[in-house]
Amino acid sequence: MKIVRNVLLIVLAIIIITAIIVYAMGDNLYQKTLGDSTLEEVIDEIRSDSNYIKYDELPQNYINAVIAVEDHRFRDHGAIDLIAIARAIYVNVTNFDLREGGSTITQQVAKNIFYINEEDHVVARKSAEIQTAFDLENIYSKDDIVELYANTIYFGDGYYGIEEACLGYLGKSATEMDLADCTMMAGIPNAPSVYAPTVNPDLTRSRQEKVISDMVEYGYLAQSDADELVDSLDTYYENFSF
Repeated sequence: MKIVRNVLLIVLAIIIITAIIVYAMGDNLYQKTLGDSTLEEVIDEIRSDSNYIKYDELPQNYINAVIAVEDHRFRDHGAIDLIAIARAIYVNVTNFDLREGGSTITQQVAKNIFYINEEDHVVARKSAEIQTAFDLENIYSKDDIVELYANTIYFGDGYYGIEEACLGYLGKSATEMDLADCTMMAGIPNAPSVYAPTVNPDLTRSRQEKVISDMVEYGYLAQSDADELVDSLDTYYENFSF
């Protein structure tokens, strides 16, 4: 019994020491990335961009589509979603593949703003991302975070933010998106190199249908409206020359 207890204490000590090291690595990268600025100053600079679209200007269908497909429990959890992380681990382990991620919208905002550089150590980058996400949740509202996500996410073809992407792909402002536009645009950031309409419109449409399905599943769209929308997609894509 004493041997078992000692082994458990050693394991616990290793876990604690590892956690401290990982936290320190993330904190060092976080502070290095901020430099002399504060998080609020960085956000204020992002918001000063001429293409920045405020939350109240975004179509509700776009907001609903993003939450449905990216993080359907967004308004119910904090900076991280332990349920999503556990589910992702289970799916990935049972399929021997990285099929699912557990990042929240808030974590994605942190990554978009600070931690895109793949040269940073992956452990430090993930730790810093989580620490930044906690600060974002402490300082900003859920609406603010969705707004920041929409304005910083990458859509492919060199377009950063929903306004640039809408002007580039749709020839209209993000404020003018209809339901079809909203569901298409919400699906692209998951993998812009795959789902951007200029790459493969068929895959763009497939991803769009996934967005529509998720909106129905999580109560953002009636099945009858979803069916009508899907039926109209042939005409929708014929109207574009991506």
